[in-house]
Amino acid sequence: MLQHTTTLYLSTVFIWGSTFFAIRLQLGEVPTEVSVAYRFALATLILMVWCWLRKLPMRFGFRQHLWMLAQGLTLFGLNYLVVYWATSDLTSGLIAVVFSTIVLMNIANGALCFGKRATISVLAGALTGLVGICLVFLPEFSSLEVDGTTLRGVLLSLLGTFIASLGNMVSTRNQRAKLPVVQTNAYGMAYGSAALGVIALIQGAPFIYEPTLAYSGSLLYLALFGSVLAFGSFLTLLGRIGADKAAYAMVLFPVVALGISTLFEGYQWSLEAGFGVAMVLVGNILVIMSPEHFKRLYIIFRPASAP
Repeated sequence: MLQHTTTLYLSTVFIWGSTFFAIRLQLGEVPTEVSVAYRFALATLILMVWCWLRKLPMRFGFRQHLWMLAQGLTLFGLNYLVVYWATSDLTSGLIAVVFSTIVLMNIANGALCFGKRATISVLAGALTGLVGICLVFLPEFSSLEVDGTTLRGVLLSLLGTFIASLGNMVSTRNQRAKLPVVQTNAYGMAYGSAALGVIALIQGAPFIYEPTLAYSGSLLYLALFGSVLAFGSFLTLLGRIGADKAAYAMVLFPVVALGISTLFEGYQWSLEAGFGVAMVLVGNILVIMSPEHFKRLYIIFRPASAP
């Protein structure tokens, strides 16, 4: 069980860490809202075919579909739309910093919605990781010009993050109600894609397609890996270890994105960034380790008693 949980966690971190580079390949002729709608429409198709091949039950009641709709709007629709709007005001690095606050939001929302209190180790790990992420992106903070546009970008990023946190709560509720993750994601992504399509139509965005290898390849990667596999892993993890611990993946995957940026985009590391990554990793250990693990470590490393 522990090994499977670790696999889910690492899969989420490394896949979502790589999607930053794939998203850059999506920027071009196709409007953002339309690209995201394409992404989740393709993900829906993949999941529906998978459900059909595996003969998974697909009939659910009206009330269950309402909860699937809520998950789709908050995890596969409105949150993405608002965060993408913020990209016109802030750099992706600063948005990643703001989005990492979902750890604290999940802790607060988990307490409000389910009465779950976070342990001291989870709180300490979350705060350590957030400070580390801020250090990693310190150069962007130092060059930031605070004005109305910046404030709007920060507020939009916080709103998108909060919507995603609500989506985590909805997913937790759905799993507790025994709604299967795969089928719920299939319907949820369908609802999210449809909502984004309607918003694009209202805005008058053209439904065009860029027939290039870069756009098509990145779209397929984002749909299959970034949506189907990563969300499946993350939401399964969320139901297993809780929203507070699972959300720490949101702090860790920007570090993976920086590693990919180093290889393909010439990112230059600084002393602050290196120290920040170390803090993120320490925070990761604090969040994942249970109180029993800390007790075992204390027993192993406690100083020998005086004779």
